[in-house]
Amino acid sequence: MNKDLLSLHTLSCEDIYEILDLADKLKAEHKAGIEHHILKGKTLGMIFAKSSTRTRVSFEVGMSQLGGHALFLSCNDIQLGRGETIYDTAKVLSRFLDGIMIRTFSQEDVEELAKHASIPVINGLTDLLHPCQVLADLQTIREYKGTLKGLKMCYIGDGNNMTNTLIQGAAKVGMDISCASPKGYTCDMNVVMEAEKDAIAMGSKIELTTDPEIAIKDADIIYTDTWVSMGQEEEKAKRIKDFEGFEITPQLMKKAKSDAIFMHCLPVYRGYEASSEVVDGPQSVIFDEAENRLHAQKAVLVKLMGNK
Repeated sequence: MNKDLLSLHTLSCEDIYEILDLADKLKAEHKAGIEHHILKGKTLGMIFAKSSTRTRVSFEVGMSQLGGHALFLSCNDIQLGRGETIYDTAKVLSRFLDGIMIRTFSQEDVEELAKHASIPVINGLTDLLHPCQVLADLQTIREYKGTLKGLKMCYIGDGNNMTNTLIQGAAKVGMDISCASPKGYTCDMNVVMEAEKDAIAMGSKIELTTDPEIAIKDADIIYTDTWVSMGQEEEKAKRIKDFEGFEITPQLMKKAKSDAIFMHCLPVYRGYEASSEVVDGPQSVIFDEAENRLHAQKAVLVKLMGNK
């Protein structure tokens, strides 16, 4: 693996499977009561420019379970939020810490931080990408389906950071993906063009459409996300109107395979992107998916911060 985890596109298929295999191992051993102190004496600095439930808790608990320590750094509390350069921040934190996780707005800021830091940097979320979430998603899919290559994922909703990263992840492991978004809300086309090369190499397909029924046909996995991401609150009324017909309902689910699973990265807004019947229904795996953030990220932490 590279020094950092900034994007799934920079990982090889083998890198992803190594992370997933380690995540499975760490999860099973944790359930069996086996403790790991692989990161004893190590400290992860966690920079948050965006608030979080799952990212903060899973990284803090993960570091604790691995014998290390996690340090919460709000942008309101550190000098980065008052105008200190990313260059200076990277250089200083590299002297104190063993790794940095950052959850922020700009992908470029994360990449600049990694460029100047001498320690690993993990992308905890940007407006463009959410790699840690999709590693947990792939772990969850493999738990339920036993494989990844050859499956079909359907994404219905806003073409956001989740869509972008699901496309990257699917392409890397040879999974077909069909994404349905309203006109004007499609995913990042630069991400799609990059992922197309991986998809071709793995024999899988990327499909973009504006019709949820086309996307969901023969799907093994149905995935959605909030229509109103952080920073888009002023657009809520317009977005709700524009996304009419894109709610995942029991009727729409019936157009997928009968054993399809429903996924959502959370938080979920019942009655908008998905109905309560689907979210709380027998095909939903959202809480297993949420738990796997812990195990997948522990694997990433070990890979990047463990003794080489």
